[in-house]
Amino acid sequence: MENLDPNMLAAIAAVCGYLLGSVPWGLVLTKMAGLGDIREIGSGNIGATNVLRTGNKFLAFLTLILDASKGAVAALIFMQFSELAGLIAAFAAVLGHNFPVWLKFKGGKGVATTLGALLMVSWPVGVLTCCVWLVVASTFKYSSLASISSVIAAPLIAWKIFGNEDVALMAIGLAVLSVIRHKDNIRRLIKGEESKIGQKKAEQKDDAEEAKPSA
Repeated sequence: MENLDPNMLAAIAAVCGYLLGSVPWGLVLTKMAGLGDIREIGSGNIGATNVLRTGNKFLAFLTLILDASKGAVAALIFMQFSELAGLIAAFAAVLGHNFPVWLKFKGGKGVATTLGALLMVSWPVGVLTCCVWLVVASTFKYSSLASISSVIAAPLIAWKIFGNEDVALMAIGLAVLSVIRHKDNIRRLIKGEESKIGQKKAEQKDDAEEAKPSA
């Protein structure tokens, strides 16, 4: 593919990245484990956070690793040809995870895939972005808040700290996409109805009731 026209290479990177990202590992793993359709559990999301709500921590961890690997592998393959092709493939992998053709374009929120992509295209940016996620998650116990905070921080980290404009531009696109995908979570965070990491559905309802003003 070294002799390919750059536009053709970009198109191939986009298609391959999308198809790689569209594999719904959370759904595949939970079905293989006999836990039913993950889309009918908890938030209905196919990502690791919702897989954790099945009570199977190993499957949740495996989903996290596999979802992250989609962005990383897509970037790794096409960065062998050009940095631009790698960035396109990485971005397309996140699109594939969020809007998989196999699930009628109803996928996840792409945070793990985004982190995997960032770790591959620029590991220092990826590591610091992961650190932001860990700090926010451990402080506030909200996976969604940690996800939103980390993806918003990513372009700032890439641009202001490392001066990598190309990665910053990709990260801006991924941040916008992630915020849009988290719009319902943002609404629940504002209302105080968002579930915390590891919180059961019944506990979530109890907290919501306690948050309501008394008559």
